[in-house]
Amino acid sequence: MKRCPTCNRTFTDPNLVYCVEDGTPLSVEEPAEEATVVSPYRPPSYVPPPALHDKRRRRLWPWLVGLLGAFVIGAIVLLVVVAVMAPRFAKSVETNTTTDTTDGTENANAPAPTDQDTVLAQLTQIEDEWTKANIAADKKKLASILADDYVGPSPEGGLMGKAEYLNSVEQDTTIEKWEFHDIKVQLAGNRATLTGGITYFNQEKNISYNFIDRFVWRNGRWQATGSEINRKE
Repeated sequence: MKRCPTCNRTFTDPNLVYCVEDGTPLSVEEPAEEATVVSPYRPPSYVPPPALHDKRRRRLWPWLVGLLGAFVIGAIVLLVVVAVMAPRFAKSVETNTTTDTTDGTENANAPAPTDQDTVLAQLTQIEDEWTKANIAADKKKLASILADDYVGPSPEGGLMGKAEYLNSVEQDTTIEKWEFHDIKVQLAGNRATLTGGITYFNQEKNISYNFIDRFVWRNGRWQATGSEINRKE
């Protein structure tokens, strides 16, 4: 038997050297007959509740179910959007590839328009694009407006064809804007003649011209075959 001199507690563990209460070295003594045997002190060990892991696992299920539900809903919404927008996109592409009147992308088999107001609006638009292309020296745009058999006045006072026209055009940075006036159209089957005037505005002075432009309906669009222009005094 061993006893702690400080707390007077006794221990029967032969391997115990220090008091488990205050750390005092133990002294050895013979046990008395009436002595109470005290079992050696063993500190309790921590054991986590067995249900903790199960609770954590159960808490993950609502998140997994929520994420899966959000994914399914997002996929359904995406499919609905695609189903709604696809026909509109296809229609838009079809419209863009069949309604242009100057770039040669309209239906080549479309008949020439017969309504005079419609033709006037179409040719006035082409006339404006023609003027803009002349000022910017946009040869690609001019090539789509002019027919291959185009004949018009040359800067030297003679006549020139499409190739000479494209080679001679130069950019003009002095013109700020332009206006058309007295525009009229004469329609005869697949041919039309547009007459009128145009005034160019710049910082120095304004210059006005009278013009006569001739067009033919080919491959589903209007193309210029000839032009005349005279400066107004």
